Amino acid sequence: MQRISSNSTLFLKIFLPTFWIVFFGLFTIAVLMAKAPHFGSVPAATFKMGLALFFAAGLAVLYFTLLKLLRIELDEIYVYASNYFKTYRYPWHNVEKITERDFGLFHLVRIHLKTPGKFGAKLTFLLDETMLKDFLEKHPEAVEKLSFLRN
Repeated sequence: MQRISSNSTLFLKIFLPTFWIVFFGLFTIAVLMAKAPHFGSVPAATFKMGLALFFAAGLAVLYFTLLKLLRIELDEIYVYASNYFKTYRYPWHNVEKITERDFGLFHLVRIHLKTPGKFGAKLTFLLDETMLKDFLEKHPEAVEKLSFLRN
């Protein structure tokens, strides 16, 4: 079994959201509990509403982006998906297709499953191209399965 997801997944999935939620959550609570009539030149009610909306929007962005990332490992028979707390394996015959989006700095890959598993019907991860190439060198029969790789 070999990992093909990026090392930065742990930072992006666990550390960054935790830091953001704790820092801005405590700041939002402190501002909401403050009894000041103004924050600078902004009325307190407006500032509190804006900050609460900013915090809620940030939570939504984190939930729909970074918290969906998974650690992906492969072998000849299974695809392993982990959220760093639990790991599930999916047989290759359950993989419908694999899509890749190149954002320049990173490659976002989705494994679409025929039958949804514990993480849903799509497994999303950041690709580590060197790890994938290493896997393909060790397992040349997997080239057909991983045809999304463009050389």
